[in-house]
Amino acid sequence: MDKEQLIAIISDKIKLIRVEQGYTQDRMAVIIGVSKKTLVQIEKGRILAGWTTVVAVIALFPGSSVLKAACGDSPLETALTIAHQRYEWEASRQEEWYWKPLEEKGSVVMEQHAVSGHYRISDYNTGRRFTSVDRTEAEMTLDRWT
Repeated sequence: MDKEQLIAIISDKIKLIRVEQGYTQDRMAVIIGVSKKTLVQIEKGRILAGWTTVVAVIALFPGSSVLKAACGDSPLETALTIAHQRYEWEASRQEEWYWKPLEEKGSVVMEQHAVSGHYRISDYNTGRRFTSVDRTEAEMTLDRWT
């Protein structure tokens, strides 16, 4: 797959991604940083999304089943590889430095990011993750998952 192919694929799937996420065209346009008019044109197949829009969609919707079906299990890795022609990194445990554990229930933990202040729920048994800027919503998710 090359850059042009990825642009065509994401442009074709952008409406499905929006619907999957439950967003209106207005909200989706704000999230991915384009005008509603541009989003409508992309969704109707009149124009292709630009590279930065494609990367934004991939980065902002990492859990999208539509994206995974179109690009494989790691759409971001696909975009990184296409952009750089190769991409290499070392796994790091530095991520732990940024997360303060708040509550743990079995294999599920709620943490708060030290810099941004947002919350993350992680289930270490299933690998499932949830993030939110709203603590109440995070707590409700923690309760629902346990």
